[in-house]
Amino acid sequence: MSYVIACKGKSDTDIQAAVAEKVNAIPGVMSETKDGVVTLSGTVTADSLKTQAEELTKSTDGVKGVTNTIVVAAPPIVTPAPPAPTLDTTRVTVSTDDQLKVGVNTVIKDYPGVSATVKDGVVTVKGETTASKWKLLKQSLDALTPKQVDASGLTVKQ
Repeated sequence: MSYVIACKGKSDTDIQAAVAEKVNAIPGVMSETKDGVVTLSGTVTADSLKTQAEELTKSTDGVKGVTNTIVVAAPPIVTPAPPAPTLDTTRVTVSTDDQLKVGVNTVIKDYPGVSATVKDGVVTVKGETTASKWKLLKQSLDALTPKQVDASGLTVKQ
């Protein structure tokens, strides 16, 4: 008596398990098997990943066909953050009192009738001058970058 043993192909469950084991390493890929035909679906970030999933599936024993419906998503647009603001230290510099005193004394020597003191970065101007001379004096004092120029003790004549 002779027996003929027919070999039946792999079951969908076995094929599905083998395919899943291979494509699980590719994020976003899912598979479904029916009658030996595997349908791949999901979303990947590169065309090469879509191709890789298909090739891995085709090389799986028992797979009769592959339907690849994987979508390749466009990479996210990365907008660089704006640069951090910087301080313009050329205009923010505050002179120390000693440096400021030297500068103030140099400036006011050209303005008879005007005196000035410096304390904590504030230049206090006293005396008497004309409006045109005050304008020039104020510009010269501001160029020394004090915290403030206090002219409340100054009399300005037209």
